[in-house]
Amino acid sequence: MRLPGTLVIIMGEVILVFRILPDDMENFDQIKKDLGKLKPDRLEEEPIAFGLKALKFTKIVEDGEGAVDKVEDALGKVDNVKEVETIAVSRGL
Repeated sequence: MRLPGTLVIIMGEVILVFRILPDDMENFDQIKKDLGKLKPDRLEEEPIAFGLKALKFTKIVEDGEGAVDKVEDALGKVDNVKEVETIAVSRGL
């Protein structure tokens, strides 16, 4: 049984977590919608300060050379994204 909000990880997979900062808070909802098209395993809003928010994008991918770069490049191509920061990379157990 899988509980809602849990991540299922298989050996040979890597969990990638990115923080995405919008260039303008007016574009936040559109960025969130566009990131959803990349099929994240989890997409969360993260309050920063003074009404500013970032998005925390979690994706599970097959372990392999360039896996982080491929996802990071796809995130950077989303319109109105100011910055993509890799905040965690971990192997599945």
